[in-house]
Amino acid sequence: MSTRARPDPRIHPTAVVDSRAELAADVEVGPYCVVGPGVRIADGSRLLGHVVVSGPTQIGTNNVFHPFSVIGGEPQIRKGALGHDGRSSLVIGADNVFREHVTVNRSSGDLPTTVGAKNLFMAGAHVAHDVTLGSHCVVANAVQLAGHAVVEDWVTFGGLSGVAQFIRVGQSAFVAAGAMCERDVPPFVIVQGDRARVRALNVVGLERRGVPLDSIACLKRAFARTFVRGRGGVSFDDAVRDLDRSDPLVMALARALSGTRGDPG
Repeated sequence: MSTRARPDPRIHPTAVVDSRAELAADVEVGPYCVVGPGVRIADGSRLLGHVVVSGPTQIGTNNVFHPFSVIGGEPQIRKGALGHDGRSSLVIGADNVFREHVTVNRSSGDLPTTVGAKNLFMAGAHVAHDVTLGSHCVVANAVQLAGHAVVEDWVTFGGLSGVAQFIRVGQSAFVAAGAMCERDVPPFVIVQGDRARVRALNVVGLERRGVPLDSIACLKRAFARTFVRGRGGVSFDDAVRDLDRSDPLVMALARALSGTRGDPG
């Protein structure tokens, strides 16, 4: 990554950028932003105004941070503030959009909090310490992701939903508005409610992702086999064991369901 040894980035005169930060030459830093030591920002990223970025934080190319987003803040944990011993960090990929008042915390240990690429974080969303979040996700207004949660690719969260600590949300899942997830969310499904339970297959999300129709048909059969009430008297575990795993997405679903304790529906 290029550093400030190149021509100066476009920094507003009211912004405060620590001399130990490394900014690519075309990074934009708007009015009243604060960029701390240990921050590295790659080409094309833009801090629009009133953005705070603390380090150690590494930010990839072409990210956009809207006003009052706070990125790389210390983990919100009782055992005290970290960040001065190199054990707390945040890594963000490329082409993400962070809207107003989004907060993303650094990790509480050796492994960083990680955010992938091409995600949209709407106003007021929170990504806690040690979260691993994939790519192509939509995190709507005021969504709360607790510490150590894992969010796979292509997940969509409705507004005001929440994920508890150490929970995994599978790929292409849809977490409905207001849903509270206290157990793992299988891939490819819609969950809704407090507490969140499986309601349907996320067909719309799969289509938008570009999943082939044959794979969607296979997932529909697998969903009917495992989640539709009754299952012909077959237990949940037996239904998962008997799934036709010739399709790779059904294989991913079966693998996720095999790790659950009982019927996640």
